[in-house]
Amino acid sequence: MAVNDKVVLRFNSGELIKGYLREFSLDSQAVLFEELGRNSVRNIPVHELKAIFFVKTFEGDSKHREKKRYGLRQKVGKKIFIRFKDGESMIGYLQGDVPWDKGFFISKPDEKKTGFSLVPVDEDSNNLRVFVVGASIKDITVIP
Repeated sequence: MAVNDKVVLRFNSGELIKGYLREFSLDSQAVLFEELGRNSVRNIPVHELKAIFFVKTFEGDSKHREKKRYGLRQKVGKKIFIRFKDGESMIGYLQGDVPWDKGFFISKPDEKKTGFSLVPVDEDSNNLRVFVVGASIKDITVIP
């Protein structure tokens, strides 16, 4: 992940903050984050997050209704369906390997990985990619 990426952090509590990543990797236990409009950098534990949304703009497009079906873009990885513990679901393309034993439900997570990257199916989405925190997932399905 690049330094200064525009991101929206979504917490397990439902809180949402916008800003810039200063330091982060796929196996990070914490992110260094500068909130939009502030000059201080915070160290945020990854386990407090649901997901990190890498965005085109902070404003987004309130009129855009995200399309949730495969075939809208060229395949960029394995098709995946995620259901979060809060009931929200997401589909996209998994970048890299599944960090868990394959199966209908998550089992035996790789303890070195805090999550994985997902590319949304809708190219017109404001989200470029999403880092999904493994601890926030209820179940996951890799679609053949």
